[in-house]
Amino acid sequence: MVNNVIKIGFLTISDRAARGVYEDISGPAMQDWISKAVTCPYEIATKVIEDEQPLIEETLIDMSDNLGCNLILTTGGTGPTIRDVTPEATEAVCERIFDGFAEQMRIVSLRTVPTAILSRQIAGTRGNSLIINLPGKPVAIAVCLGAIFLAVPKCIELLDDSVITIDKSFVSQVFE
Repeated sequence: MVNNVIKIGFLTISDRAARGVYEDISGPAMQDWISKAVTCPYEIATKVIEDEQPLIEETLIDMSDNLGCNLILTTGGTGPTIRDVTPEATEAVCERIFDGFAEQMRIVSLRTVPTAILSRQIAGTRGNSLIINLPGKPVAIAVCLGAIFLAVPKCIELLDDSVITIDKSFVSQVFE
């Protein structure tokens, strides 16, 4: 089924942001980057939740199955602490994992941040949704999206013939 308008879900996973201890800056950073990269009309769904695996799984399922998001971007919960469970939740709800996204994000991040090796983000599909875990820092979000986003339109097209158009010159800046 072809969707006329792409729907993008933005999910911030942070105990402190969800509790209002501090302002979520990562979710808006994802949205800002996407607003510059995506050139076709799109709708958004946003949510800020705590680092609880059942809650993350439930939210990803809702964004995919009920809200019909073609693309779901998560930020946070990909590090080495015991509370960082975003990759486990993503893997639990995905039918297929696409290792190339995570490999490319780490390769590009390691050029400037030695601790990027600790990042555990993954990507996969659930139904017609592509789910991509991103780090929690806005600068790292931009680097990682730039590293993988040229492949996103083709993946979304292959899932259900939906079309997402992007500004390739903006997206490919990471490779210059």
